[in-house]
Amino acid sequence: MSLQLPEHPDHLLIRDDPQRFGVQIVEGVLHVEGVDLRSIAAEVGTPVYVYGTAHIEARYRGLVSALAERPTQICYAVKANSNQAVLRTLARLGAGADIVSGGELVRALAAGIPAEKIVFSGVGKLSTEIDAALAAGIRSINVESAEELELVAARASALGKRAPVSLRINPDVDPDTHPYLATGLREAKFGIAMERGLELSLRAIELPSLELVGLACHIGSQIVDAEPFLASLARMRGLVETLAGRGVKLRSLDLGGGLGIAYEGGDPVLEAERWGRSLVEATADLDCELILEPGRYLVGNAGVLLTSVVMRKQGELKKFVVVDAAMNDLIRPALYEAYHAIVPVELPTAEVALEVVDVVGPICECGDFLARERAIPWPERGALLAVLGAGAYGMAMASSYNTRPLAPEVLIAGDRWSVVRPRRSVEAMLGDERYPDWLK
Repeated sequence: MSLQLPEHPDHLLIRDDPQRFGVQIVEGVLHVEGVDLRSIAAEVGTPVYVYGTAHIEARYRGLVSALAERPTQICYAVKANSNQAVLRTLARLGAGADIVSGGELVRALAAGIPAEKIVFSGVGKLSTEIDAALAAGIRSINVESAEELELVAARASALGKRAPVSLRINPDVDPDTHPYLATGLREAKFGIAMERGLELSLRAIELPSLELVGLACHIGSQIVDAEPFLASLARMRGLVETLAGRGVKLRSLDLGGGLGIAYEGGDPVLEAERWGRSLVEATADLDCELILEPGRYLVGNAGVLLTSVVMRKQGELKKFVVVDAAMNDLIRPALYEAYHAIVPVELPTAEVALEVVDVVGPICECGDFLARERAIPWPERGALLAVLGAGAYGMAMASSYNTRPLAPEVLIAGDRWSVVRPRRSVEAMLGDERYPDWLK
């Protein structure tokens, strides 16, 4: 089987621009900040997720700077990476939180994110989750349907509270991304149809247990320029102005998140200053705070997944590199056919011979792969590989399929590092399970 080798394989792209992928190269070895990744693998084992604090902080501060000319609250999308140490890092920078479950509410509060900086999105909020959000005093419950509006009103009335709500409007804007990531189209499950926006806004104002504090939207993920945001803003503006004409003053306009990152060499990179300037100019006449909900943009390229080569295999038609990380650790390639650069931690020379291989895990599924038909240096058994761009939707979507313990997580700050969630043992997994009386 003959496949054409790429002009720019992953390990050469990393050499050209390591900071783009959140890593550094010191004497030919990958580092995150001041830490040699080999030292973490030696002490903690593999697979293991590693996150760099400096990248997260730089990305957050860059957005703050880009939007400094107008009142803005950045609410980190907790679903991207919900580790407590990551959340605490962002909390200390002043970030709020965009949550989509009661569990994420508990996580955000425990990490020190103030309730008044938390917005609650999602199409299926449970009564118990709504109650918890009201008890905590969060900034806004982003309502996604007429039925949910009535539910929130009923729960607030039962608790003797007035619920702050924003209506999540579906602006029907195509962000030109993967179909699973496009949340702002008519056929998506998210949001309220634009045509019903005024009707439900007036209903929210009419209900005494609700306070309409804003409007919200979210059109999708992996957006790397301002145009989709400006398009959704243009659609939202009409409703904002109609409400203003009726004397309704909104406190905030939430344009959602979805800022993208580079996963491979040809991917465009968001120019934060230019993007921010476009939003500032487009919203200059709106007398309300802007809310933005970045997730992946802040943490995606801050993280790497370290994995070791278990063995090499020559199949009938393909070559395989079998590693100890699998689809349960990082499901994005199997779920979205997502691309993650994979490079040896000890980078080879530019002249090294390449082999076109599938990088696969040990799980008993054909869909268990981290890369397909990828040109990489043919690694030896035991070699340490880094899967880049793994800081978002990696551990957050991991499972224990095949009774594989969840990988540990490590946070780096300069030349210091700490295990911020240890590896789960099989014994602990079994300890959560019980025999019914008739099997004892």
